[in-house]
Amino acid sequence: MSRPPLPPFDEQSAVLKVRLAEDGWNGRDPAKVALAYTTDTRWRNRAEFLNGRQEVEAFLTRKWNRELDYRLIKELWAFAGNRIAVRYAYEYHNDSGHWFRAYGNENWDFAEDGLMRVRHSSINEQPIAEAERRFHWPLGRRPDDHPGLSHFGF
Repeated sequence: MSRPPLPPFDEQSAVLKVRLAEDGWNGRDPAKVALAYTTDTRWRNRAEFLNGRQEVEAFLTRKWNRELDYRLIKELWAFAGNRIAVRYAYEYHNDSGHWFRAYGNENWDFAEDGLMRVRHSSINEQPIAEAERRFHWPLGRRPDDHPGLSHFGF
C-alpha cells in the first residue's frame, strides 16, 4: 500500500501531505487515520511514546473520546527529502464543557511508500472561553475558504 504524495517532497507535495493529514485527523476515525502510518511507526506525543499502528489507533481512540468537537488546522513549516515539519493548533472541549486550544509542532519522517514512520509532537494547551474559539466549521474537513493558522496569528 502506498500513500501519495510520496517523498522526496517539493513544496506543493509537502503542502498537500500536510492538508491530507489535517483532513484525516479532522475526520476523527482512529482506524482510518492509523492507516497513514507504517505498521512499525514510532511516535512521541508529549511524554507518551507509541510503537506501531495498534498503539496509534488506541491512542487516537482515547484522545477523541475525551477531546470533543475536535477541530484542527495544520500548516507546513519546512520540508526536505522525506521529512516534513508542521505547526498546528486545535480546539476541543471536555465532557464538562470546558474549551481548550492546543498549539504544537510535529516532525515527520516518511517511508518511500508515503506512510509516516516517525512522528515527534510537542504540544502546549491552554483553557479558553467558548467565545474565544476560532475554529467554527462543521465537524469534519476544514473548508478550503476557512482561514489558516497564519491568519489567526497562531
